[in-house]
Amino acid sequence: MTKQRRYFGTDGIRGRVGDGAVTPDFVLKLGWAVGRVLAKERNSRVIIGKDTRISGYMFESALQAGLSAAGVDIYLLGPMPTPAVAYLTRTFHAQAGIVISASHNPYHDNGIKFFSAQGTKLPDAIELEIEAMLEQPLKTVDSTRLGKAHRIGDAAGRYIEFCKSTIPSGVDLHGLKIVVDCAHGATYHVAPDVFKELGADVIVMGAEPDGFNINLNCGSTEPRLLQQAVLENKADLGLALDGDGDRIIMVDHRGEIVDGDELLFIIARARQRLGASMPDVVGTQMSNLGLEHALAKFDMSLHRAKVGDRYVMEKLQQVGGLLGGEASGHIICLDKTSTGDGIVAALQVVAEIQQTNNSLHDLRSVVTKYPQHLINVRVDKMIDISSNADINNAIRSVEKRLGDEGRVLLRASGTEPVIRVMVEGIDATLTKQLAEELASVIEQVLKN
Repeated sequence: MTKQRRYFGTDGIRGRVGDGAVTPDFVLKLGWAVGRVLAKERNSRVIIGKDTRISGYMFESALQAGLSAAGVDIYLLGPMPTPAVAYLTRTFHAQAGIVISASHNPYHDNGIKFFSAQGTKLPDAIELEIEAMLEQPLKTVDSTRLGKAHRIGDAAGRYIEFCKSTIPSGVDLHGLKIVVDCAHGATYHVAPDVFKELGADVIVMGAEPDGFNINLNCGSTEPRLLQQAVLENKADLGLALDGDGDRIIMVDHRGEIVDGDELLFIIARARQRLGASMPDVVGTQMSNLGLEHALAKFDMSLHRAKVGDRYVMEKLQQVGGLLGGEASGHIICLDKTSTGDGIVAALQVVAEIQQTNNSLHDLRSVVTKYPQHLINVRVDKMIDISSNADINNAIRSVEKRLGDEGRVLLRASGTEPVIRVMVEGIDATLTKQLAEELASVIEQVLKN
């Protein structure tokens, strides 16, 4: 199915503004096609949210025009986290939710992603149906049926209350000092208030978006300044969200990063402690072996999905699990919400800190991580990794040197023009050396 798609990647449509499908004329047609496919009955409504990058205004207007031309009413949220759009799509009984965001990418990129009426990512079959509709000529409905636009003024407040409701009402965060980095993104007017209203002493970072600074030297992909801030303010922990709020990385009181694998373990153990059955936890091909071993100590199994939160969700549905995530910080708590949510995931961890009187450092220390080295090889053209003899020979050589004490993973990114090379093993120096050797082979193949 993936090979048949022209525009959709693993997380909607994404790219540099002005290139390919990321243009206002294409997005207008896309809005019309989505309206035709996802909102077929009269009086249909679609929710639109966006992050803070400057091109969001342009694409919001284009989507609005296309949806209206298809006869669909539009409800505009303004800047709002991706998981908030999923939640509000459900609560407003909309036929679809649309997010204008390129997530953790820099400001010059943007993208469009979609939620179904149930607040879940669209299945491949629906994406293919939308792509087929894009091949049809755009026909505007009669003026009597044009969609109307509405603005939802209390969206942030609704979502803040929802986030707070995902932890027990008795959990009080008084006494906790937390640094919150909003990545100058869509959570800037939401995340700090969630933790303040629960009683925490909150120090806010990355909450002054200007359209260009989203994810710039901040957020979940660049937590160095957050680490410094936690130490300088003698905070108990720090939270780093990404530009659209569906990722979370944390920092403990020592200034050490706590990634998605460790957060996934902490939440799984919290569920167990409260009496829930958690036999099946879902990670990805990139999940650290240390997570797998830590879960096994508590009779939980790690199931590995392809990289991408849509594939984590698919695997959760296959195994009947409730909790899954990625090392990058996408954490899905299906017992709380329908998609990955950085704020909700962070709340589960912070609640466990308060309820057990343990520090974040103590809770994460159960997971002993294997050294991993990841290299992103930039590509101008995509190659079939699996069929290239030179690359396969290099992989076999690395696997032989690692033996049973490590693993190798090569994959093409679904959101960026890169091939990701990952080597994991006991010896950090060796894993770095082997990853660099593999990356060098791929770069040489690309030159030929």
